[in-house]
Amino acid sequence: MTERSEFRLTIACPDRMGIVARVAGRIADAEGWITEAAQHTDLEAQWFFMRWVFSLPAGGEAALNRDLAQQALEFDMRWSLSDTRIRPRVVILVSREPHCLTDLLARWRSGEMPMEIPAILSNHRELEEVASCYGIPFEHIPVTPQTREQAFQRLQDSLQALEADTIVLARYMQILPPNLCLQFRERVINIHHSFLPSFVGARPYHQAFARGVKLIGATCHYVTEELDAGPIIEQDVARIRHDDQVGDLVRKGRDVERWVLARGLRYHLEGRVLTHGNKTIVFD
Repeated sequence: MTERSEFRLTIACPDRMGIVARVAGRIADAEGWITEAAQHTDLEAQWFFMRWVFSLPAGGEAALNRDLAQQALEFDMRWSLSDTRIRPRVVILVSREPHCLTDLLARWRSGEMPMEIPAILSNHRELEEVASCYGIPFEHIPVTPQTREQAFQRLQDSLQALEADTIVLARYMQILPPNLCLQFRERVINIHHSFLPSFVGARPYHQAFARGVKLIGATCHYVTEELDAGPIIEQDVARIRHDDQVGDLVRKGRDVERWVLARGLRYHLEGRVLTHGNKTIVFD
């Protein structure tokens, strides 16, 4: 029996007749076997999105890559073909809060998260012991008002040296500089402890408490130069009682943050998130 490997194809392009047929034909020509297919058309923008998973015989991806490159010119496609056996390198940035980090590490160790973690970077040392328990290198990069520019240059250098495919801000309480956001566009994922666009910036639970909301939430989104305004990947909420205090909102919110970040990161790692402007299409 011929050895086969699994691949993932994502496409975004202006909508027109025949896209699915042409792509399916290219895959069939490469002896591909489609096992998962999802597509969506944004009727307002007239834009087409698709995500397919299929197997190919050994060496079949080279010819398919050439065929898709030619078709991309014809259809004005943004596309990606990836081997699902290759696990992305995910660098996690943290500050002092442990709950999102420990949740991701537990899911990673159990095999739930298809990723490699080459390092954990932090502006504080409190979570160094957590990294050590999982055998992951830890780098302390302190950030102060006086050393901010040098610190973020060091952070950027470290991310490049680590060959980070994805960067996760697991309650990393620093605002990334614009040049870093641009360099890693749609590769930096943040968990914000609010149901965006409500309560952006610092202390959102305190803002929510002062406003008297009945629902609090968390938002997993891509990081852009504009604070807490990047394309949203995943959100969820928790109900608040009239007698809940700020501490109760924080406690309930931590649970939501864990769930939302884990789901959002998994969607990203599995190539289920396609962006168009400030919107996302999530093939979950």
